[in-house]
Amino acid sequence: MRKNARANRERILAAAEAVFGASGELGSTEDVAARAGVGIATVFRHFPTKDALIEAALVRQFDRLTEQASGLAGEPDPGRAVRELIVTLIETSSTKLTLISLVGESGQLPPAVQEATGRVQAEIGRVLARAKNEGVVAGDVTVEEFFVLVRGVGQAAATLPAAPVTLDRAIEIICRGLAPARPAAGRARGSRRDAQR
Repeated sequence: MRKNARANRERILAAAEAVFGASGELGSTEDVAARAGVGIATVFRHFPTKDALIEAALVRQFDRLTEQASGLAGEPDPGRAVRELIVTLIETSSTKLTLISLVGESGQLPPAVQEATGRVQAEIGRVLARAKNEGVVAGDVTVEEFFVLVRGVGQAAATLPAAPVTLDRAIEIICRGLAPARPAAGRARGSRRDAQR
């Protein structure tokens, strides 16, 4: 693909993400073309149907999340990496959820989207694995459980936006919930007394 064609494709996908993320099924390919600064024929040259365009925009968003998660896997502070990952997933949840609602049938995502989500999960698994090794996240936390927690907050924030301070507190609570359990102070003192007998 030529450089100009690649640039046009990227502009179209960015515009589609914005248009359909904000307007849902009411968004149109004409809106996308206008936002991208290209003709409608250029849009259809890259994406023959509206469905194909929405699917590609969703895959693009998942691929960006994969890149961000991959970068966080190398973050020196694993606790900070987990927190930033949660923030990123929540911040992108509104657009992502809207695009997901527009693709597939009967709740079944298209193969390309399934593959993109698999790549995201794999990178998130790397971030969590490192955090577990460093004692920041409990060893029995799974990627699926992590997604359920974060998706719940993301959906809530998308449907009924919360004050920034409330969202920050919610993220802090998730991080505390992911951390390894600490022995209760009373139980620890009791154990020491038992050991001295």
